[in-house]
Amino acid sequence: MLHLRFSFLLCFALWGTESAHAAARDPAPTSAEIRQILIDRIDKEKQSVGIVVGVIDAQGRRVVSYGGLEKGDKRPLDGDTLYEIGSITKVFTALLLADMAQRGEVRFDDPIAKYVPSTAKIPQRNGQQITLVDLATHTSGLPRMPDNFHPQDSANPYIDYTDEQLYTFLSSHELIRDVGVKFVYSNLGFGLLGQGLARRAGTSYETLVETRICEPLGMKSTWITLTPEMEQRFAAGHSSDLVTVSRWDIPSLAGAGALRSSANDMLKFLAAAMGYSHTSLAPAFKAMLSVKRPTGQAFIDTAMGWTIDTRGGSEIIWKNGGTGGYRTFIGYSPRTGVGIVALSNASTNAGADDIGLHLLDARFPLDVPEGSARETKLSAKVLDGYVGHYEMTPTSIFAVTREGEQLFAQLTGQPRSAVYSKAEKEFFYKVVDAQISFHADAQGQATELVLHQNGRDQTAKRISDSEAKQLEDALAKRVKEQIAAPGSEAATRKLIDQMQRKQVDYEQFTPDFAIVARQNAAPVEGLIASLGALQSVTFKGVGPGGGDIYDIKFESGAVDWRIILAPDGKVASVGVRKLR
Repeated sequence: MLHLRFSFLLCFALWGTESAHAAARDPAPTSAEIRQILIDRIDKEKQSVGIVVGVIDAQGRRVVSYGGLEKGDKRPLDGDTLYEIGSITKVFTALLLADMAQRGEVRFDDPIAKYVPSTAKIPQRNGQQITLVDLATHTSGLPRMPDNFHPQDSANPYIDYTDEQLYTFLSSHELIRDVGVKFVYSNLGFGLLGQGLARRAGTSYETLVETRICEPLGMKSTWITLTPEMEQRFAAGHSSDLVTVSRWDIPSLAGAGALRSSANDMLKFLAAAMGYSHTSLAPAFKAMLSVKRPTGQAFIDTAMGWTIDTRGGSEIIWKNGGTGGYRTFIGYSPRTGVGIVALSNASTNAGADDIGLHLLDARFPLDVPEGSARETKLSAKVLDGYVGHYEMTPTSIFAVTREGEQLFAQLTGQPRSAVYSKAEKEFFYKVVDAQISFHADAQGQATELVLHQNGRDQTAKRISDSEAKQLEDALAKRVKEQIAAPGSEAATRKLIDQMQRKQVDYEQFTPDFAIVARQNAAPVEGLIASLGALQSVTFKGVGPGGGDIYDIKFESGAVDWRIILAPDGKVASVGVRKLR
């Protein structure tokens, strides 16, 4: 989640140049109007648990909130409630760069290589080095994430990614595009920029943000590390189906998305950015907007940290954020003098972006979430017949549990998700487009679970709790030891050779996977065939789901390859993702 999302915005019709009458400053939406939007979003659309909106204009600041700190926790929200702000952190990182340049500590065109450990190697292309401003505008040529990013805990995916891993990736990475030319959104790039600036200042990223930004602006609730008092007003994050999820800790790539903040603090930040408050950071805020580079999307450019959006005929300057349990937005309109902060404690599609843009310009419509399947209510006795473990593969176990009237399903290596009944034996997810059904005996005890997703049906047979524990212990041992399963590299090389010749032997697959593989044969074989001759197969580790991870390089590109073998040596699963 730490990413910029344009998808829901780009379907709008483009608006013409404003008339002289429209150029007059528009009033900010009323608190009653905002509150109704929040009520609909939470109570009617079920797209959040608690939302806080902050508004700033020439008349001052105000906060409108609705909902609670956590599902089931009715304590009210206010302007001091803390949220993970995700990628809005990137605006702080870019402001640090601009401020340090104003102080003469760095230059925008300094190569980042000046500010990393001497043992680290930063990739170059055609003799051109990656500069600080390239990182701050997502034009460094670096990918969104390093390809050695393999979280051990999907619920808190960044916590175990280390500085050592970051510099190992950079030292071996080859750029495939020229530096400073093309916009490619990069959490990696901003994480690296944050590290470089902190090293130049001789302190940590968090301390640098506190001393250079938060203290001058009077922002006392913007931190990475929270005090016990802050913990009491921290809103819990929720998944898209409104189940409480873990926070995200981002130690190595902190400059990309590690900050937590409140609406009141973010309004102070906006006041400085918009010129409503006088601050020593004013030249740095101005410098952030002095550099604009195209994103490849019509009427949308990137500045340093900010998005510059002119689809409505005048500029809206904004940034969004998203982590595992939060969606956030900050933005302002120089034309109207209105600024908006929107903080939501759920990672739903209809989160905060559309609210923020709509409040800045009503011509941006609010998202209308698609309706979900009709839910039916089942008794605890019926649900208990489904509780248990189901083996998809030896390394992929479905654990089905019940809390009250709610059933949950969790596949190995993935977060637990609520599933909702639409019939006695049929359930659906809200977090993904997938369904599960159960086959049960005459006593109502499930014997099989069937996952329905992407047009495929995958069956998992029920196993005892002791059998599930044995499989889970074996998987934990493999993940801890990080040793490839015997035969996985040989199976990988054999399958790649068959794909390139388009002569795949489906007998080498388990029966269930053979069906899946046949259905996906054309695009996968086409991808592998297009990459040219195989150059290397490098084992990278064992993923949390038990798959052996390989970095496979070809003459014309590379793929992330994940393979699982059944106990009899047959291929039970393969995942392929093009890297570059």
